Amino acid sequence: MTDRLSRETVAAFWTMKRREFLYGLGMTLGTAVFNALVQAEERSARSPLAPRPGHHRSRARACIFLFMEGGPSHIDTFDPKPALERLHLKRFVRRDKFASAMASGTRYFVRSPFRFRRVGEAGIPMCEHWVHLAEVADELCIYHGLQAESINHPTACYHMNTGNRFGGDPAIGAWVAYGLGTLNQNLPAFVVLPEVNYPQGGAANWSNGFLPAYYQGTPFRAEGAPVLNVTPPPGVMRHHQREKLDLLRQLNEFHRRRHPSHDELVARLETYELAFRMQMEVPAIVDLSGEDEKTLEMYGIGQRETDSFGRRCLLARRLVERGVRFVQIYSSGWDSHDRIAAGHASRIRAVDRPIAALIKDLKRRGLLEETLVVWAGEFGRSPDNGIRGGGLAYGRDHNADAMVVWLAGGGVAAGKIVGATDELGAKAVEVVHPIKDFHVTLLHLLGLDDSKLRYFHEGRFKQLSQTGGQVISELLA
Repeated sequence: MTDRLSRETVAAFWTMKRREFLYGLGMTLGTAVFNALVQAEERSARSPLAPRPGHHRSRARACIFLFMEGGPSHIDTFDPKPALERLHLKRFVRRDKFASAMASGTRYFVRSPFRFRRVGEAGIPMCEHWVHLAEVADELCIYHGLQAESINHPTACYHMNTGNRFGGDPAIGAWVAYGLGTLNQNLPAFVVLPEVNYPQGGAANWSNGFLPAYYQGTPFRAEGAPVLNVTPPPGVMRHHQREKLDLLRQLNEFHRRRHPSHDELVARLETYELAFRMQMEVPAIVDLSGEDEKTLEMYGIGQRETDSFGRRCLLARRLVERGVRFVQIYSSGWDSHDRIAAGHASRIRAVDRPIAALIKDLKRRGLLEETLVVWAGEFGRSPDNGIRGGGLAYGRDHNADAMVVWLAGGGVAAGKIVGATDELGAKAVEVVHPIKDFHVTLLHLLGLDDSKLRYFHEGRFKQLSQTGGQVISELLA
């Protein structure tokens, strides 16, 4: 009986029509997987976020930008000024933008309330509260020559993030997404990790500007579920979602063919598709339970002062590890007009351990060489103040002429100090460059040429630097 059934089965197999055979083969699990892979490859090829080569060989494939919103004081972090010790509380009259702080324009020089020491082989100055960052000093390139153009927080934040003081232009992360795409089609190319309160200027700091909408930054929430509705509601299956998206695409494609200039519609379709794919990947990325206790402790997770920033730094590592091109993390509260001793000490302690952990973690995983880490605020602080609170409550005012930024990994000159400010820290005097040159340098490290990374808008080609800039060669390895 068994032999007869086998012979009949073989005979039936050979008499099947070729089309029926191929159709039956297409129902197997292996072919279903193969078809899914082919569809993913085709989707990636036609996606505006498909990975693309840069204009030249890149030093880094991803960037983590640590934005210290409020304007950290270079004089009280990485740029000590002994001259202020002898001038402390010396009165003078200042006739400029900040003279209105007091009717007479009377100002007072103020020394740093912090002690400094030199760390690493390069002898990088760090204030006493940089305890953990000192351990990775030889990975840092400290730059003292950068100058901003605005002393107002919103315009200065826009300038550092978009190259335009008035907002409305694409953020640097959007330009990177436009130029390079993403290495993971299930995740956005540009992810933002803000605090509960957005920085001054709001979401325009990570806007796509005049670029298509799919290049804008995707913010993950600081509290609760990082991404809302990433898990389908009960009773909704993925194949139901797929069917609805396919129908929506058909309707929108019909409309797009009739109105080919509606780029927003194409961007909306891509956003729907990305949201659908994110359901497969995001839950695993934001779930930190798989990290060992040693890693969580290293980032300061579970400790009141460092937990929030530590979680976001660890999440940034997990995102770039999975192919996200640009991650930006915000830390606010650096606007110390008064009580800089308490304010800056608290801010430094909140980010010190997490940042050091991020650099160590990237290095031990072999990711630091290909990940550019940037630390910056929107401007620096002045060497003087009107002492609004008096006595030990003094702070500092805004200063666009001097600031500090530092970089690590991704092809930068590690263990190096570049540029300098004058003896009071009032103005950059060596290796001086505007923010547009800083932007051009970051793009260069990522393999992009600012003069070629352009987008036609309102009758002309536009770029991140606005009018062109130059690479700050001293920052490169």
